[in-house]
Amino acid sequence: MILIFWICIFLIVYTFAGYGLLLYIVIRIKRLLVKSKPEIDNFAPPSLTIMVAAYNEEDIIREKINNTIQLNYPAELLQLIFITDGSSDGTADIIKQYDRIELLHENVRSGKMAAIKRAIPFIKGDITVFTDANTFLNQTALLELVKHYQNPKVGAVAGEKRILVEESADASSAGEGFYWKYESKLKQWDYELYSNVGAAGELFSIRTALYEPVESDTIIDDHMIAMRIAEKGYIIAYEPAAYAMETASANVSEELKRKIRIAAGGIQSILRLKKSANPFHNPVFTFQYISHRVLRWTITPFLLILVFILNGFLAFGDYGVFYKVLFIAQILFYLLSLIGLYFENRNLRIKILFIPYYFCVMNYAVLAGIIRFYKKNQSAAWEKSIRKTGI
Repeated sequence: MILIFWICIFLIVYTFAGYGLLLYIVIRIKRLLVKSKPEIDNFAPPSLTIMVAAYNEEDIIREKINNTIQLNYPAELLQLIFITDGSSDGTADIIKQYDRIELLHENVRSGKMAAIKRAIPFIKGDITVFTDANTFLNQTALLELVKHYQNPKVGAVAGEKRILVEESADASSAGEGFYWKYESKLKQWDYELYSNVGAAGELFSIRTALYEPVESDTIIDDHMIAMRIAEKGYIIAYEPAAYAMETASANVSEELKRKIRIAAGGIQSILRLKKSANPFHNPVFTFQYISHRVLRWTITPFLLILVFILNGFLAFGDYGVFYKVLFIAQILFYLLSLIGLYFENRNLRIKILFIPYYFCVMNYAVLAGIIRFYKKNQSAAWEKSIRKTGI
């Protein structure tokens, strides 16, 4: 029982903190042994296609269009495609007012992946950039993304997601902001070691020629598109200087809805990305994929429950004071999380409670996502989360 307990503890700590520490140590050693290659000064910018899938975004679509048009990139090399399939508000009518944009619209809503598939034949750019309708890119984002394609081994480039967090932020805002800062650092280190292990739909790009259609019922299409390219032997680069900004979810309930969907999509992707999990195909990439993605999306929430139960047996058995102290520490951690829930429901902001509360929400979302996936209750059609206003 003690051995199982400590194996579980190791896996939990490794998943949430140990992998990051190990990455940091490894890349520090790599920097000493390998000199970085200089960028090519005369690199000619490739032609780009920006693809935006928008569903009922009339409140924000003008801001998105203006942000997109103002991006720093040669206009003659830039194609803009907006897809509004299934939108029942004025989103499509607003987009029609802009001559630079190619609008694709059907009244039927079949999900984001189906919309992207329908738009692929219209793409003219050597590089396709995917970005969400409710996110705003920094002015030099495109230039920062494309510089990585100087390396012929790079098949996709992911940008950074940034959450706008106010001083008076609630648990969802502060927790989401902290989570994405940590995630961004892990992604930088992943790429410095070898490759990123996925991409977020807020901002990522691919070599158009490498695009491989994924199943229409795909839940997290951005992740799957990038990973299928990685399975062909290409690298997924990461560029923090190209970033997409958005406000946090309106509240924890909205953030929970989004994370449950991602967790359900995570299980689906693990079952489909067989090459990524095969160490004989690419051992370094498999190590990164399992450490950064698979453990989080599969066993760690169950391990947290098992550790609590085993610790209870050890604390009340004749195994020493240490296990009693550790069990009390666990109880206090989860009590802080419950207190955080209580205060959150009453709009009281105590930042020290944000991390335990958000940590528990994240792991609950994984459990709920796994259940939803196996019950086949998760649709591929994206259910828009309500975001805070103020971008």
